[in-house]
Amino acid sequence: MSIEVKDISKSYGEQKALDAVSFSVNKGEIVGFLGPNGAGKSTLMKILTTYLNADSGTALVNGSDVATEEKAVQKSVGYLPEHNPLYLDLYVREYLEFNADVYKVNKSRIEEVIQLTGLTPEAHKKIGALSKGYRQRVGLASALLHNPEVLILDEPTTGLDPNQIVEIRDLIKNIGKDKTVFLSTHIMQEVEAICDRVIIINHGKIVTDKEIGNLVKDHKEAQVIEVEFDQAVNKSSLESLSNLSSAINTKGNVWELTFESDNDMRPAVFDFAQANNLKTLQLSLKSKNLETVFREMTKKK
Repeated sequence: MSIEVKDISKSYGEQKALDAVSFSVNKGEIVGFLGPNGAGKSTLMKILTTYLNADSGTALVNGSDVATEEKAVQKSVGYLPEHNPLYLDLYVREYLEFNADVYKVNKSRIEEVIQLTGLTPEAHKKIGALSKGYRQRVGLASALLHNPEVLILDEPTTGLDPNQIVEIRDLIKNIGKDKTVFLSTHIMQEVEAICDRVIIINHGKIVTDKEIGNLVKDHKEAQVIEVEFDQAVNKSSLESLSNLSSAINTKGNVWELTFESDNDMRPAVFDFAQANNLKTLQLSLKSKNLETVFREMTKKK
């Protein structure tokens, strides 16, 4: 295992940030760590990178205990925090040379990470002159200098424009081909595009831990069908449909029907239309995705 977390708890005064959190991450996995603000994501990442001590429980990174073997953990982990700390007055290469001295790695590694992170066109500039996207690349380059086996990334695309998000996303996916990546983000499309697996935390507790495809497939939630009839329909008549929990007229003769059922209810809606001398101009099942699953699982107290 690259990361092993067992019964980790952490409190700030009376507020419990983490409550007996347990999970593991295999070598070579890219795992998305999701949760609403205040759920405990950053706290756990700081514990895994030895920035914080847990109140109880154990955590191992590449077999080293984060509480008692800090130096070994730091050697095997590359960390990009949410607020990327950079010396804006330094040039890109100058900053990476400074960090190379800290990590005690060969200076030849600097050119390798510059190429790996796509910094070559901007490497001659001061960090303060770079766009937010390129500053994130500098942060990633610094995290990769000592060639760590595990990358821990806290909101790596915060504040980036859509083009920059795609670029950083592709970069992380490429890096993840031969490293373990554990990242937090609020961008669901990012997780679906990059990650093999997702862990969702809410109120300091893990609420699910599954491969993305299985999470969406297995999660049972209300089924929503959008239907457009050729003429007006009374809500009272729609309420005769079995398992219907709500019917909302969104525009004209278009209705959004919500059913509490695991069965596909489109045939029932079609039969309803025929029985009432109606035609269905459109009939579609709104697909479940990671965002709807996330909302459903984190709205529970």
